Amino acid sequence: MRVAVVGGGPGGLFLAALLRKADPSIGVDVFERNRADDTFGFGVVFSDRTLAAIDEADPVLRDGLREHGVHWDDIEVRLKGDVLRCGGNGMAAISRKVLLGLLQDRAREFGATLHFSTFVTLADLEGYDLVVAADGTGSAIREEVGLESTVDTATAKFIWFGTDYLFSGLTFVHERGPHGVFAVHGYPISDEVSTFIVETDEESWRAAGLDEFDVTQPPGASDEKTKAYLEELFADRIDGRKLLVNNSRWGNFRTRRTPSWTTLDPRPVAFLGDAVHTAHFSVGSGTKMAMEDAVALSAALVSHADLGEALAAYEAAARPSVEKIQGSARPSLAWWEHFGRYHDFFAPWQFAYHFLSRSITDARLARRAPEFVASSHEHWVAEHGAEPLQTPLEVGDVTFPGRLVTAEPGTGGGFVVRPASQQGHLHATTLHEGGLPATGVAAPDDESGLPAAFAQLPGSGLVAVHGGTSFTRTLVCEQARMHHGLTTVLIDDDMDEDKALTAVLSGRTDLATVAP
Repeated sequence: MRVAVVGGGPGGLFLAALLRKADPSIGVDVFERNRADDTFGFGVVFSDRTLAAIDEADPVLRDGLREHGVHWDDIEVRLKGDVLRCGGNGMAAISRKVLLGLLQDRAREFGATLHFSTFVTLADLEGYDLVVAADGTGSAIREEVGLESTVDTATAKFIWFGTDYLFSGLTFVHERGPHGVFAVHGYPISDEVSTFIVETDEESWRAAGLDEFDVTQPPGASDEKTKAYLEELFADRIDGRKLLVNNSRWGNFRTRRTPSWTTLDPRPVAFLGDAVHTAHFSVGSGTKMAMEDAVALSAALVSHADLGEALAAYEAAARPSVEKIQGSARPSLAWWEHFGRYHDFFAPWQFAYHFLSRSITDARLARRAPEFVASSHEHWVAEHGAEPLQTPLEVGDVTFPGRLVTAEPGTGGGFVVRPASQQGHLHATTLHEGGLPATGVAAPDDESGLPAAFAQLPGSGLVAVHGGTSFTRTLVCEQARMHHGLTTVLIDDDMDEDKALTAVLSGRTDLATVAP
């Protein structure tokens, strides 16, 4: 069997090594359009919990991280002069250039042939039994085959730099400057350099005059005006150190989903990594997903004699993990689209808790980082005098004894809200049918319906948000609380006390339903 791998990134190189390692009779050629030492970006970060499949397939990444990488346990959030740390987040990062060198050596060690500075099309690859397209989000092979995919473009702007300032681990720095709020994702990749990713909203980006760079020019040139602006904005946070450029230019993250990752017509082609799926960098590494695809594709090819069966087995094995990551990536990406609002609305401790609980509940987060969660609860109790769900809430003349409620449909699309049975009874001067009436606002099934849902929000009173998805309900609640100053009830049929606690403590809602 002869396999042509188009793309010499981590996914393609790892596949080449795994195929040759598993079956030396398979001939593997890797074709990469750039030179061997070309790389865009700076570092790649991996979570300790996500590397089992890669490490089991081959130790090259594990050994590379141990010998050349940087490891840490804490996530650090810096905001308004405060520094908050959350442990239990074992991660490691390595220079992308170093990682590519290690993977190139590994592929050659097992007998793969690497061709650099070589652009190929399907017509150039006659004679190969299988073409594997590992050529990134701008995949030329995907376009040549006509593989259908959908792309969602985020509203937030981002740009990648490096810096000679050394962060101690994954660090998020938030800064309101004269033109808006900017945030940094920073992490060390060696003992000399850190990755420095900046995000902001389009309004702040334009107000700062950072929209002048021509992003349509070929890769290579970097946005020097943005570099100078961000060096000045974050000077106090990075001790006046410099930013380092490498094809550094603003973009909007594009989430790609593809119904099928393989085809037999007009010839067998399999796709992996960013060519068919992407997920926002705040929840995981595209490099990690591409390498896991390589593990699944290699295993399928060496265990199935029939190529069609092998490609079907590859998708069946690799797709569930990718879909899970993409499912958690959208709420995380949305957090970055709205972080300016959170920056202004929350105290630093609640901002950090809101951020770190965006895809995990209080109980799960407490198992990972008990001190951080305990500190968050202590901040709430110091301010309110009770634990979140036991904290009374006044709504007009009505006092709810705690934050758990039931919400039953009322008249005119509204709801009647009552305390959960174990929390006692309402004390009020004005009640309706034994409960407090609330305006019902239906969350949409997807984000395109959010403007219409926001338009339904009343000018005052209690708002019960229902319908839609967990994600859209949360966004409607936050719009009501943070933009309109309303009191909210989050209605969710799947709500348990852990989820309710997380929603209240994080400031996503004021009240939350539990099953009657």
